[in-house]
Amino acid sequence: MKQPTLKTPANACDAHIHIIDPRFAPADPATPAAQGQSLADYRTVQTQLGLRRAVIVQAKYYATDNRCTLDAIAQMQGQARGIAVVDTRVTDKELVRLHEGGIRGLRFSLWNAGNQVVSVDMIRPLAERIAELGWHAQIHMAAEQILEQQSLLATLPVPVVFDHMGRLPAGANASHPAFRFIARLIDADKAWVKLSGPYLNTIEGGPRFSDVRTLARDFATLAPQRMVWGSDWPHVTEQHKPDDGELLGLLLEWTGSDAARQAILVDNPAQLYGFDG
Repeated sequence: MKQPTLKTPANACDAHIHIIDPRFAPADPATPAAQGQSLADYRTVQTQLGLRRAVIVQAKYYATDNRCTLDAIAQMQGQARGIAVVDTRVTDKELVRLHEGGIRGLRFSLWNAGNQVVSVDMIRPLAERIAELGWHAQIHMAAEQILEQQSLLATLPVPVVFDHMGRLPAGANASHPAFRFIARLIDADKAWVKLSGPYLNTIEGGPRFSDVRTLARDFATLAPQRMVWGSDWPHVTEQHKPDDGELLGLLLEWTGSDAARQAILVDNPAQLYGFDG
């Protein structure tokens, strides 16, 4: 892994990682065992990148069994928060237990109909239940899905965090209808965006992902105070893994100042996920 070309500030946060630990069985017993994706593996990457905090996003590998995520949060001793996956059968007692374990949001990953764990019709009822906990809804949808669900997303009683720059297509910019919708939510103090996963939307490929650069810059220019950055480690969708140092270094191309990077890496995740200090 290459060393990032930017100097990471104190308390910098990787706001999107997944942990898969062989101590915890997958939701589907037929799923092959995952290797090299445990918290211990990530801590090596974290140290090399000069990061301290992390947001652990529940992996589809575990469906709605959040034990691995909670375990990883606990191991990080106050330097991690989590995003859980539950369905509408979850009890209020379980939501409180998740909150006490460091969970601060629910993820709805709906871009791929073939492996969805939750459904669109679960978003509002679950959002209404987590509002009093101060959580948010993390949305992983393709741009066209976001546009189809505008009325739902705009009226949720919790903030919305858009995964992977809203999954807008390669070459998209601030003129794209999904960008304009997300911008309206940000202006209304209802949304955040993760500057993550450029390899999910590129045609040109890495390591610079130049056909995603304009979109990332437009988001960062629009509202640096509403952006967070995530590596998406261990890049479970990718056969050829990107270099995490290069991914972090892209913030130099996407942002215009040290102040913006301080906000994206430290101040914004501290506010969004409730880190102390």
